Amino acid sequence: MDANRIEFETMLLARHIARPRRGEGNLESSAYLLLSRISIQGPMSVGELSEAFDLDTSTISRQTTAMLNADLVKRIPDPDGGMARKFLVTDEGRKRLEQQRAGNVRGLDVVIEDWDPADRAAFATYLERFNNDIERRTGHPWPRPADASAPRA
Repeated sequence: MDANRIEFETMLLARHIARPRRGEGNLESSAYLLLSRISIQGPMSVGELSEAFDLDTSTISRQTTAMLNADLVKRIPDPDGGMARKFLVTDEGRKRLEQQRAGNVRGLDVVIEDWDPADRAAFATYLERFNNDIERRTGHPWPRPADASAPRA
């Protein structure tokens, strides 16, 4: 059954991606995800992050506290004048996010280096479609950076 194969392969993919790496920024997976979201969307409150990730505010609070302590984010007043303070990625957070993302891209490039360019493009298209369908069904869309579809050097 296709759904069984997809479930198994996505489980393995998650395992491979979550595998700790030496160097490359050394971010915890939760910090990598939170920094990615804030860097794309802009400053976000605990409530907004909780909604975006469909997690308890207590979980988000623990994760953002660890990120504050590591100087990955800082708290700022709501730029729109709201009451809740928001998290903004610091220069250190941006640097470590970019380092880790670059390491991830290098690792993926090694894995797919022998793939035909059409296969690479098709795989990216199917992954994007798969994620978009999940987001549509769950009601938790993930914003994409403007350059997400751009070819990388």
